[in-house]
Amino acid sequence: MKIGLDFSFWIDPDYSLGMLGACEKAGFDSVWFGDHFLPFHHSFKHSCFVWPVMAAAAERTKRVPIGVDVTVPIGGRYHPAVVAQAVSTLDAMYPGRILFGVGSGEAMNEKRFMAYWPKWKERMERLIEALHFIRRLWAEDDFFDFHGKFFTVDRVFLYVKPKSPIPIYFSAMGEKAAFYAGKYGDHLMTVNPWEKCRDAIFPQFERGAREAGKDVARMHKVVDVIGGVGDVSGTIRRLRKLHAGAMIRTNFEEEDPRKIEQSQAQLTDEMILQYYCVKENAEELIEAFDSFRKVGANQVIFTDFSPDAKKTVRIFRRKVIPYFKRE
Repeated sequence: MKIGLDFSFWIDPDYSLGMLGACEKAGFDSVWFGDHFLPFHHSFKHSCFVWPVMAAAAERTKRVPIGVDVTVPIGGRYHPAVVAQAVSTLDAMYPGRILFGVGSGEAMNEKRFMAYWPKWKERMERLIEALHFIRRLWAEDDFFDFHGKFFTVDRVFLYVKPKSPIPIYFSAMGEKAAFYAGKYGDHLMTVNPWEKCRDAIFPQFERGAREAGKDVARMHKVVDVIGGVGDVSGTIRRLRKLHAGAMIRTNFEEEDPRKIEQSQAQLTDEMILQYYCVKENAEELIEAFDSFRKVGANQVIFTDFSPDAKKTVRIFRRKVIPYFKRE
């Protein structure tokens, strides 16, 4: 099983991305960056434009793949043609190193850029149509017209093509989305406990893939695990300030990061420990990751909220990554 890292909360005030070299040397299989206009926090401040950051990350490393986790080409903030151009340009610059994650979006990021806020079903339809359009832009060798339900573009052509195949990681939180991920994506990304992955998310993903005639064995199941290792109390404090609002379901329709941050006051430490993967040592973290591997996950992406990022990298370099590379 591969081990990836979400670098979003390790971005420094000067955007030097100074920890990237250590992450590559530690042996992480991929490094990912979130794509938000407004985030699920207010205090961290670094909700940056992801595309130049990805280019900078690729330039500051030599081999490790760089991914967006995830972008939302449903119209409004991003037209799918613009996303297709951004991703293909990055791959032209760094062939074979660009990973492309997509999702249906949340109100805080997308609603203010759209004439109306679509229900989940329409957002999913928009995403599926966008992926059809993006793939055509990458593949067509001449101008073409695209007339869809949501996107209509005449005489369109993408001059900068990807130099290598770009896999699409389709984000899915629930069972319906997981089915669509299998049917229309190349790989799955999810944030769920291993039990739900085993019983619902992974089976629906595989069902969608089989319905589309795909080889399930070639498709990856990627789980984003959020938490920390080493300093439990310090990790809880950072989670409470920067991320725990994601625990509160109604916040997915909230548009103000300040209100989301304020809402976290209602959460107890016990609730945070139950929701997040906060472990005292490497052995406990390995056990948590192994639970996903045993139910079929191909990769875990760790989003770290530990107070000491350098210590986290050391733990992964010395114990966690070697454990999953041993086979």
